[in-house]
Amino acid sequence: MRGLGVLKWLLLLCSLCAFPLFGDTLSEILSDNKTLMFEYDLERNELESDKLSKSWINPVMLRYKKNYTTQFKDLHTGKDSTTITANYGVLIDQPIFRSGGIYYAMKYADAYRQSNRTDIILQRRKMIGDAVSILFQLKKNRLQQQKLSYQIKNDRIDILQKRDSYNAGLLDSSFLDQAILKKSQDEANLLELKLNREELLQRFSLLSDKEPASLKLPHLKLVKKERYRQENLELKKDRAFAQQSEYQSKMTIAKYLPTISLQGEYWNGDVNPLFANPLLNEAYYNYGVTVSMPLDINSFSDIESSKVARLRAATQVIDRKETVDEEYDWIRNSLHILDRKIALAKKDEKIYRNLYKVTRNLVKAGEKTKLDADVMKNSLEIRRLDQQIYRIDKQIQLLKLYIRMEHVL
Repeated sequence: MRGLGVLKWLLLLCSLCAFPLFGDTLSEILSDNKTLMFEYDLERNELESDKLSKSWINPVMLRYKKNYTTQFKDLHTGKDSTTITANYGVLIDQPIFRSGGIYYAMKYADAYRQSNRTDIILQRRKMIGDAVSILFQLKKNRLQQQKLSYQIKNDRIDILQKRDSYNAGLLDSSFLDQAILKKSQDEANLLELKLNREELLQRFSLLSDKEPASLKLPHLKLVKKERYRQENLELKKDRAFAQQSEYQSKMTIAKYLPTISLQGEYWNGDVNPLFANPLLNEAYYNYGVTVSMPLDINSFSDIESSKVARLRAATQVIDRKETVDEEYDWIRNSLHILDRKIALAKKDEKIYRNLYKVTRNLVKAGEKTKLDADVMKNSLEIRRLDQQIYRIDKQIQLLKLYIRMEHVL
């Protein structure tokens, strides 16, 4: 039992090395239980595939039989007696030729193994991707809270300035009401962000037992379209399933073609008294060859149905290729838009930096108040934070590509 436990952990270690994701730290981001469940799925897939590849081999049947009968009378007394006979045998009925069906059955098992393996890896990577996405969202949430804090500071300054103007009779009350309402809305949004952070932490705890603050976020870059297409797990899965359907179609055809089987039996046991004869052996062999071919009224429909399934699987591959290309183009276009947002935020940052510098000089000259300078400084910090938020949005978009790729390093 101890050796079995060591073997499981070795399998776990090998699998983590085989499917890296964003570095060693984040490849182990999932909790131990979830990681083990995926490893058990992979191990079970291997065992089920091995079993399927050998399914054409019929089992050897072992039989033991003991009979009690009162049919025969005692030869000396003429009275009824119980006759006991026992025998055992070994029986084999093994197809050795199925018009290619055996070959395609083994190929089908390999395609089945690859299809299921790819699906398990994809599900694991999506779960890891969900955890990494939450980490990005937590960082974005923190920046958004900082941004709102600066905005609320400006709201308070705006209220003070409008209240002074209102008290001096220079401003209508509606402007002051709008400023107060704006501050209340921003404070409510800040509370909503704090609530959202708690929800993100709770979702992360369901996926990982790690501390979010202890994990270093990766820096993702846009891969080439061709590489994304080659490494796309969903496309690989569909291709494996298409091969699986093709071999299954050929197996279906072979099912209705001639089959050659070998039979062999070995028996040893008591001879029935009714057939007692010195020429009969208690131990003997039976063996032979059988050629068979079913004539099934549903054979044509069965074969055509398997062909339709094969064609559908092949069409799914073509459709998946188009989907993969569309996914990539959409992510790339969204990255371009985010780059433009970053450029605009940089431009605004430069404007506010100049305004802040000018306002500070005016404050020194007594033409502006310190509150005016604080507004410019807070607006400057807001646009800096906007750039960081947009960069995180880019990482979240890139993550959608990375979680669908088998090899990302």
